[in-house]
Order: sequence, then C-alpha cells, then structure tokens
Amino acid sequence: MKNRIVIALGAMGALALLAAAIGGGYWFAMQRMTAQMNAQAEAPAPAGKTPLYYHDPMYPQSKFDKPGKSPFMDMMLVPVYGDDGADTGSVKISSRVVQNLGIRIAEVAEGALDRKVEAVGTVVFDERAVVVVQAKVAGYIEKLLVRAPLDSVVKGQPLAEILAPEWVAAQEEFLALQRSPQANDALRQAARQRLLLLGMSEATVAAVAADGRARARITITAPAAGVIGELAIRQGMSVAPGMLMFRINGLGTVWINADVPETQAAWIKPGMPSSATVPAWPGETFKSRVTAILPEVNTMTRTLKVRLEVANPAGKLKPGMYATVSLGAGAAREVLLVPNEAVIWTGKRTMVVVADTAQDGKQQFKPVDVEVGGESGGMTEISKGLARGMKVVLSGQFLIDSEASLKAAGDRLSEVPPQTHSGEGRVEKIGRDSLTISHGPIPGLQMGAMTMEFKAPPAAIAAGVKEGGMVSFQLKMNSKGEFELDQVKPKDAMAEKPAGMKP
Repeated sequence: MKNRIVIALGAMGALALLAAAIGGGYWFAMQRMTAQMNAQAEAPAPAGKTPLYYHDPMYPQSKFDKPGKSPFMDMMLVPVYGDDGADTGSVKISSRVVQNLGIRIAEVAEGALDRKVEAVGTVVFDERAVVVVQAKVAGYIEKLLVRAPLDSVVKGQPLAEILAPEWVAAQEEFLALQRSPQANDALRQAARQRLLLLGMSEATVAAVAADGRARARITITAPAAGVIGELAIRQGMSVAPGMLMFRINGLGTVWINADVPETQAAWIKPGMPSSATVPAWPGETFKSRVTAILPEVNTMTRTLKVRLEVANPAGKLKPGMYATVSLGAGAAREVLLVPNEAVIWTGKRTMVVVADTAQDGKQQFKPVDVEVGGESGGMTEISKGLARGMKVVLSGQFLIDSEASLKAAGDRLSEVPPQTHSGEGRVEKIGRDSLTISHGPIPGLQMGAMTMEFKAPPAAIAAGVKEGGMVSFQLKMNSKGEFELDQVKPKDAMAEKPAGMKP
C-alpha cells in the first residue's frame, strides 16, 4: 500500500514537471516573438516614408492611426508603409498582363457638355381633346350613321338617329306655350330650355318653333372633329339617360411620350421648345413643346416619361407612330468629362478605376469615388473626385478586381501567387469555421511556437483531423488580411513533434 502511494505521488510530480515544462516553453516562445515584433515596431522608418497606419501582426484586420501598445497582445504596434503590400486600395499589374486583358484607358479631359437631349417616343392621342356623346333621355337607335371605331368624323356630322318619346311630349308642351296668348315669355323660355336639357340642339329647337311640328326622331351630331375612339351602341339598341354612345378623340393636336434618361431629367422644364421627326415623313420636322414631366421612373430602363404636345392640323401624325424628339436644354458649359463606360455604378457607390504607372514600371489601378453630373453624347460629367489629365479605365474593370479584391489590393491578379507558410502542431479545439492549434515555430512568418486560433474553411480540413491529433498545415493570409488555414492534414501521432513544442 505504501509503495502504491509513493508511485502515485511520483506520477503526480512527473505531471507537474511536464506542465511546468510546457508552460515554460510557451512563455519562452511568446517572449521571443514579442521581442521580434517589438524590434520591428521600433525599427526606424525608411527614408522619406510615413506610415499609413499601425497594426498588430496577429490581428491585422484592426488598424490604428497612432503608435503604441497592442490592446490584444503584450507587444508594440507595427507601422505599415505604402509599399508593404498592405491594403492601400490599389492594384499593381505588369504591362504584359494589362495588354493580355485588353484593358483600355482614356484621359480625363475638359470639354463642353452639350445640354441637348435626344430621345425616342410614341405618338398618342391628346387626352385633353377627347369628347363624349351621351344619351340624355331614354330611347331607341333607329339609324346608326357611324358604324366602326376609328372612323373619321367632322364637327356637325350626323352620328345616329334616335326615337325618343319623351322628346315628343316636351316639344308639344313647347309648341302649346308658343301658340297660347296667355303664356308669358318666361314660360316659353323655360319650355325651350327643357328641350335643350333633353339633348336637342339649338338648330332642332329652332326648326320645331318654325314649322310648329313635333319631331319624334332626333339626329345626334358630332360636337368635334376627330376619330371615333369608342362606339358603344348598335342600330336597334335601346339607350338610357347617361349612357355613353360615342367617344371622339381629336387629332388637331397629339402627344408624344418620350423616354428620357433620369440623369438628364434635371435639364428639362415644362414649356421648353422641342422638335420631332417620324419615319413616316422623312425630312419633315414637327415643332412641339414640353407640357409635362410625368412623376414616375421606369425601374428597368431608369427613364422618365416626358410629354410633348404637337400641332397636327394635317393629320399626318397617327397614334402609335415612333418619333425621335430633340430637346434643347440650354447652352453648353465647360466641365470635366469621361466616357460613360468608365463610370461604375454599384448602387451605393459611384466610382471609376484610375490608372497610373508605379515606380517599378507596373500599371497601378485604384478605385476612386466620384460625383457625376449630367451625361450627353456618350460622355459623363465628373463634378468631384478627378482632375484633368488623370487616366481612367474604360474596359476590363471586372478583370482588374471585384469589389472584394479592390479592397484587398488585388492579390488574385498579381503575377506572384499568394504566399503560403507550412507548419505542424496539435489540434486543441475544432470550431465551426476555425481551428485552435498549438504549433511550432513558423520561420516564414518569424512566428514562434504558440497556441493560436485560425480561420479554417471546412473544405481546407482533411478527413481524420480531430482534437488532440497532430496535423501539418498550410497557412496564408486571406483578402481581409487575416491568417487562414489552406490545408490541414492529419499527421502520425507517433511522429516526431515539431521543434519548439513539448509533448
């Protein structure tokens, strides 16, 4: 029994010594790495260079504008300069790669932005020139003189003959008052007004008074010239008071609904003179004017409807015709201009990709936020963000970088593949998308032995990796400036442990 107690105490002492050795090794590695990082932080700045920002190399996603001690680890913040490969917001590509990608470049220039808007539109009826003919009394359509929609009519043209018994009684009352010597002028005038309210025309009432004979059938005439837009009756039908019989669309004036880009809408004002041409009458120009800018934007084409009124006395313009309209929006003025294709619209930002030549001879590209004005003739006004003489990219922007790689300085277009660093260690914990590994020194990063949590996409972890197991791994920096495991493979548990680690 005493021997068992001695053995147990000896085992506990050995475990304590082992824990102390591991802790001492870890402490020594951390002190060594901290000394290296502090030496890097305290190194003098290169001549003529100012740090862009300061960061903790173990947490590169956090940036600081002043030097000092890291809030994450016991070390000083390290300065980052413009040529350290940090996130300066630019991409460097060799001239050969630029040529292979077919990237086209243009220079920002000053020029006159011609405020003249040209748009296409469609001729439609003038809805203000519409008149309707309704039945005023109950009756029957005995004869229909206009039988088809879109038939042309002139003012005063007979449209239909109606048999209306109610008209007969009103006419007889009117004639009786006309003949009666006891009736005064007020009664006669009231009877005449009743006939007009029942829908009889002034000419018909005058004819009834002249020959002293009531008429049971009355002819309905067109109150205006145009075409029959709607025909709601047929011969032999009965009609009721208020019923629509005809809708007549006038053609003396027509509208043109033109689609104008929303970027040019601010140039257009109601009352502005304009002109229109149609393919049906080549060489002929129709004078018009803007009557309204409709308060609705087409979300698919990003255009507004502009309504123009055109005089059409000869009836040459027919609803449905295509028309090209030209609106003079004022005198041109000198502004900074770039081709339309250089402007990138992301929904939240408006930017262009600026091109320059770096000191090493490579082409350098950088996204720049801009404010744009109007556009005309394939050119866009730049009101803020660029200067005359700068060069912008016209094509191949998506090849230079996606939104993410523009922020990460375009590593994927670099001619040198992203650098990876090899290491070995023991898996302490497996998270949802991370691994905590106690690893040995990683010379490529000048990183000592320590326990760290790394991002680890599920696709990077091979089968057989488990907590407590030995692994070999590849480490790289992702587009966000964070260390990420690229490949993690199980290593024989009995194999030699990485240098600097205690079993």
